[in-house]
Amino acid sequence: MSLNLEEKKAVVSAVAEQIANANATILAEYRGLSVAQMMGLRTAARDAGVFVRIVKNTLARRVVEGSQFECLQDHLVGPLALATSEDPVAVAKVLSEFAKHNDRLQIKVGAMNGAVLNGTEIAALAKLPGRDELLAKLVGTLQAPVQKFVSTLNEVPSKWVRTLAAIRDSKQAA
Repeated sequence: MSLNLEEKKAVVSAVAEQIANANATILAEYRGLSVAQMMGLRTAARDAGVFVRIVKNTLARRVVEGSQFECLQDHLVGPLALATSEDPVAVAKVLSEFAKHNDRLQIKVGAMNGAVLNGTEIAALAKLPGRDELLAKLVGTLQAPVQKFVSTLNEVPSKWVRTLAAIRDSKQAA
């Protein structure tokens, strides 16, 4: 189905808006995936906050033109799904996890900070802890000294109460 000029402009502006807010973009070849498998990928991506869109390569070239992902223009060949996110680890994790279970999805290339990422770099990025996990570790790290301080302060009256209880018990025994 061919798009008219207005529809093409709408697709380019919608995808360009997503790309403008993104920190990483990955291109993956989806040849051979069924509609149900693609819906599974889109669902997993949506749950992780990743934008996945299949765009004609000519329109994708217009989308990345002038952006930090302009380095991907030479790689826009064949049937490609464009995945992008503000969290570079999330987009790499979603596609890598899906590719493990569906060998027809092949991660081709990605871009982050204006640099092209190959498959091994994307795989390494997917192994990093995600944003939520890093935030949880940060909160735990910030909370640990305060929690230790509170438990130390609480130990003084607790020790005093235990001492009084021991004295009471010894007087009752005598």
